[in-house]
Amino acid sequence: MSENPAASDWVAARGEKWRAQLSGLEAMLAPVDEPLLGALQLNAPQRIADIGCGGGGTTHAIARQAQAGSSVHGFDISPALIEAARARSDANERAIAFTLADVATAPKPDVPYDRLVSRFGIMFYDDPPAAFANLVRWLEPSGRFAFAVWGPPADNPWMASLREVASEVIDAPPPDLEAPGPFRYAGANKLLALLARAGLGDLDVRDWRGSLPVGGGLPPAQAAEFALASFSVGELAAEAGEAAFEAVRLTLTAHFARHVEDGAVRMNARVHIVTGAAS
Repeated sequence: MSENPAASDWVAARGEKWRAQLSGLEAMLAPVDEPLLGALQLNAPQRIADIGCGGGGTTHAIARQAQAGSSVHGFDISPALIEAARARSDANERAIAFTLADVATAPKPDVPYDRLVSRFGIMFYDDPPAAFANLVRWLEPSGRFAFAVWGPPADNPWMASLREVASEVIDAPPPDLEAPGPFRYAGANKLLALLARAGLGDLDVRDWRGSLPVGGGLPPAQAAEFALASFSVGELAAEAGEAAFEAVRLTLTAHFARHVEDGAVRMNARVHIVTGAAS
């Protein structure tokens, strides 16, 4: 599995891996939904597309907050995650739908959307300029968007520190920040330039800072197991052999033990909430 996953990696192994840890991952990332949806301006009945919807947690949060008469459509490239999203939906929830599609290249919908939203789903495009140019075609002329992307690694120790800790035991080099991956737009100006080039305007960035419950609120030992099962540091540890993997697990457990609040591991995060409109 690639250290810097491109969109295609989510079709198979990475999508399956996310699905296997879906409940813990969604519970951990849920605090980001409130600032993200607040930035989306859900102030009228609207057609809303959730880009890179994963298992559908944010899609359902949007549906709960949207005005009556709205419809919410989740899109993801991973068959496993779309299957999981559909499985959690009530058959009577006609305002919610999920479609397997790569929005970077998918044709313009018959009826464009009033809102586009993505919680950490836009950092993996193989060709970002082409992908964002395509997404512009999905928006109504007056449509708006809100995208959440991770800020700098130093401000996201919940994820970045995993490699630092593991590097005490194994070779765990830092990821390439220019390649597809979670910190691709850690410098928000890079993303703003791409969006402006695609024809989007009224661009703004506001940061959310808070703490995330690792694995949804796990104690240190279980949080270490969750991290190894969910993130690429676990792949690196497994490649180093059984003894190295166990040493990394114990080192991560000790690291997480220094970040416990009310029995659960919580660590700081910084998210860029990027907003704008079709122009």
